[in-house]
Amino acid sequence: MSREFEILKSYRLKTGSYFTRPTQVLPARVSLSDPALSVITDLSKVSLVVARPNATMESANSKMIRYGVRMLVVLDSNDQVAGLLTANDLLGEKPMRFLQNMGGTYADIMVRDLMTSQRELEVMKIDDVKNAEVGHIVATLKKSGRQHGLVVSEGADGKQTVCGIFSVTQIARQLGFDVAQTLAEVEAVVVASGN
Repeated sequence: MSREFEILKSYRLKTGSYFTRPTQVLPARVSLSDPALSVITDLSKVSLVVARPNATMESANSKMIRYGVRMLVVLDSNDQVAGLLTANDLLGEKPMRFLQNMGGTYADIMVRDLMTSQRELEVMKIDDVKNAEVGHIVATLKKSGRQHGLVVSEGADGKQTVCGIFSVTQIARQLGFDVAQTLAEVEAVVVASGN
């Protein structure tokens, strides 16, 4: 017994159309004793914003502004992690030091010239994060001296996949701090609470 299906009506795609991006809803407020997963950017739910090593510093900065992020994961031509580029890398002393050492202009500076390379990156394992609290993440980020922390899952073959990102700015927002407050102020709360 065969069933006939009606054909759906077709429409023209309008100029300027967008597409749906995955989103993750995190709790508005957390405490230091809440699960660490309540402050992680879960890359199975949120699209990663990336750059390529040969992109210009200016285009990377524009991308950060457009997507409202302060960090880009840098991918090589095989889509493997080559490094990280942060807003601090772009807006801090690195560009000036690069120009002093290499010469040229700001337009000559590429992402590869400012990024923290893959060899320099330390990561947290998701199995450890699943059993951690927000305070543990803040303490870990403090020790590393970085504003962002990568989280990886590890396959049976030992290969790592970046599956999440912690951001001091995001954690501070969820803890109820003014985002302009520094890591040191967030750290003070951790010390005061005995974590």
